[in-house]
This record gives sequence, structure tokens and C-alpha cells, in this order.
Amino acid sequence: MKLLTFSTLFPNTVKPSHGIFVETRLRYLLGSGKVESKVVAPVPWFPSSNPRFGDYAGFAKVPRRETRYEIDVRHPRYLVIPKVGMTAAPWLLAQSAKKEIGRILDEGYDFDAIDAHYFYPDGVAAVMLGKYFNKPVVITARGTDINLIPQYALPKKQLMWAGEHAAGMITVCNALRDEMVGLGMPGERIVPLRNGVDLQRFAPMDRQAARAKLGIDGFTLVSVGLLDQRKAHHLTIGALPLMPDTTLLIAGTGPERKNLENQARQLGVAERVSFLGSVAQPQLKEYYNAADAMVLASSREGWANVLLESMACGTPVVASNVWGTPEVVAAPEAGVLMPERTPEGIARALRTLRENYPDHAATRRYAENFSWDATTEGQIQLFSRIIGAARPAASRQRAAA
Repeated sequence: MKLLTFSTLFPNTVKPSHGIFVETRLRYLLGSGKVESKVVAPVPWFPSSNPRFGDYAGFAKVPRRETRYEIDVRHPRYLVIPKVGMTAAPWLLAQSAKKEIGRILDEGYDFDAIDAHYFYPDGVAAVMLGKYFNKPVVITARGTDINLIPQYALPKKQLMWAGEHAAGMITVCNALRDEMVGLGMPGERIVPLRNGVDLQRFAPMDRQAARAKLGIDGFTLVSVGLLDQRKAHHLTIGALPLMPDTTLLIAGTGPERKNLENQARQLGVAERVSFLGSVAQPQLKEYYNAADAMVLASSREGWANVLLESMACGTPVVASNVWGTPEVVAAPEAGVLMPERTPEGIARALRTLRENYPDHAATRRYAENFSWDATTEGQIQLFSRIIGAARPAASRQRAAA
């Protein structure tokens, strides 16, 4: 089978961790030997790579084409329009990709289906492209595209249109499937295929050696994710006054960093909070191994990969009881779900974890149930069925013409 993977959520040389979960799933799918894929991963157009423009300059530095893990990745540019950009984004995204996809076809890669990730705007754009190139489309819903975007009237209408015309849909957890069915999408075309974890990349190591290398002492938490309101690092910092023997390491970048630093100072816990900035996955493994627990206080999560990454290193988690997270943290050896998303709720959950702290080896064994094998096989079955159904229809169309 030949796929065209389409998403703005895909790593590049400038942002190697951006959408890495999309790349990882694709890598395991290609590893089956039953699938080929080329990737079209549009990035916003920006006129200058001058560092004074901050993150925007990074878009200009992304190469037009690159190879990652032997995967051909194209990065066409699409226009982002302030204020009205949200509703226009699917059309702009589709227009930006047409020429690039046309070139791919001209080069001889006649793909069978479009594999789109993130429902809005990417999935909507992919269905537009599918109609233009006469290819079936499968869209993977991942979280905020379903539990946030439908709050906006026009994007919801576009999202529902895409769901109606997609040949198939994948969700990363059962909770997202239930939400999509509740919105009115056809449940018979929605398949839950949860993310796995790279058990080779994230694995146990000598914990004392990791702590010594990183200079960690005492009960230590690690929190990983974008520094924004949704990830709610402020709740974890707010719990520290209730846990005077605890240190917090925060890995990630984002707009809330200054506010979080100010909060830590105001609460008198600044000396117990370290902001690590962006941490690459090889180093992230060391932090997972060195920490006593990983904390994720998000308000919304489809399927939080960081939870499984921590567990794969043998480190249990404390997480908010939202969306797909109860499907990830489903046993005592995995960790504890917060009774409520408050500093007090985090502190209580951590006390519960410490009173019944699981064996690190048991936490690792739990994570081993989440390999990519089942997800890969589920994708192969879904794409085989959809492509098989599309080929006779395409043959009839050619005969009629």
C-alpha cells in the first residue's frame, strides 16, 4: 500500500520534537514492510529567518524537503491570516499542498490513500485534497481537535463535513470516539487505535547514576509539556507548598514560562522548581529515570504519550482524570489519577502514590502492554479495507470516462 501522510504536526530539522508522535506511529507502520509513505507536512509561511522574530523565524528555516528515518518529507508553505485565519485555514492548507502533491504524483508515486493527522484544519484540508485527487482519506483525531474545536460554529461545521466524507477515522482513545459519535459522526467508520510507546528509546537505566548525573536529590517530580494553560503546570507548582520535601523539574517551552517563574517566587518555592527548557528525547529518558514520579495536570488530553514514556522508564505517574488518560493510567503500578485538578488534588494523589509506591519493574511491565504492534496491525487492516473498496470505484470511473 502506498500512503500520503498529511499533517502540520510532523517533526522537522528546526523543531525535531514537533508532532513526534505522528512520525513515530508512521515509522512503526513502515517498519511492517507492508506500507510505503511520503509525507507532506506544511509549515506557516514567514518572510524572514532573522532570530529577532523568535519562533516565527523558525518557520522560514524549515527546509522545503528533507529525509527523516529514510522517509521523504516535503514542507510546502501555507498562509496564516490573523483573526480570520482559523476558519480559512483548511482551504489555505489544501491550496498550499496541491502543487507539492501534484509533483509527487508526477514523480511516479501514485499513492492509494491520504493518511491525515489532526482533524482541524489538517483533516478538513485532507478531505478537500482527497476530492481533488480522487483519493480516499483517513483522519486521525488526537485531542483538542475534537474536545475543543467544535466549540466554534464554523470550524465545527467544517469538521463535521470532513467526518462525513472521510473514508475512515481513527481516534487515539475510546473517549474521543465517544465524543465524535456524540457530535453526530458515523460511528461505524471510527476505529480507536491508541498510541504506543517506543520501548527501546524509553527504557529503565541505573536510577542512582541518572540522579547523580543530573544532580538530583530527594523526592523529585518531572512534568513534561508545553508551558501553556492547558498543561496546567501552575497547578503542580501550586502543590509544592503542601509538599515541603519535593522538587519539581519542568521540561518544555511556551508562553507561560514567566508567569510560572513568578508564581514559584511568590509561593516561596522557586529554589525547588527547575525549568529545563526544551529537552530532546534521549535526555528526557534520563529525567524520567531520575525522577520519582511524573505529573501531568492537563485539562484536556487525547492520549498523553509522556505518561507511557515515563512508565516505560519504570517511573509511575500522577495524572488528571480527563479524556483518554484513564485508559492509560489503569492500574496501581501505572500510577494514580488525581481526585481533582487542584494543587490539593495533586498533593493528595502524590501522597497516595508514595504510601503505595509501585515497584519500578512492575511499572515497566505495565508499559510493555502498550507496544506499537496492535496499532500498526489495526492501521494495516483499516487502510487495506478502504483502499480495496476504493479501487473498484476508481476503475468504474475510468471506464465511464
